Amino acid sequence: MKKIHIFTLIIIIISFLAGIYLYDFMPEKIASHWNAKGQVDEYMSKFWGLFLMPIVCIGVFFLLLIIPKIDPLKKNVDKFRKYFDSFIFLIVLFLVYIYALTIIWNLNIEFDMNKSILPAIGLLFFYSGVLIGHAKRNWFIGIRTPWTLSSDIAWDKTHKLGGVLFKIAGILAFVGLIFPNIAILIIMIPVILFTIFLFIYSYVVYKKTII
Repeated sequence: MKKIHIFTLIIIIISFLAGIYLYDFMPEKIASHWNAKGQVDEYMSKFWGLFLMPIVCIGVFFLLLIIPKIDPLKKNVDKFRKYFDSFIFLIVLFLVYIYALTIIWNLNIEFDMNKSILPAIGLLFFYSGVLIGHAKRNWFIGIRTPWTLSSDIAWDKTHKLGGVLFKIAGILAFVGLIFPNIAILIIMIPVILFTIFLFIYSYVVYKKTII
């Protein structure tokens, strides 16, 4: 197992140990979801509040490890594997960060949850742009449309542009810190528009390659 995978596992194990250690200090009902205004709108039991996220992390970790092995184009995945391995580490770190914020809140240390999450979202989107920009044609990772999956040219051009757009989305998440009341719109509207645009763009590029 690679060092980055070992570090990822260590982070997940620490999250489990934190849940065990803090179990007696937590309320019976744990705040688990916050709305766009930063107000708690959902709770769950103590057990699931402390251990659901670590369980999700371990599931995500092993799922993402398996994906390159079962991809029919796994040789292409090997070409950008170091970026994908870093993404696995980052997505688990993101989930554990959200878990840590949840625990801190439930220890009666209140703060602006939305502002605390925005930098992590920005970093995740930005690195997704890095990953997308280096991804080669495969069945699981990247911008998978009928046209990118059918043409290396359509794949490469779409992902080169997609990498830039997702980096922009990541930067916009940090802009949301300045305008917290509309932060969700600042993040989601560009992502939705970029996704639609890239879907159409992949088709246009594909059509040009077969003419």
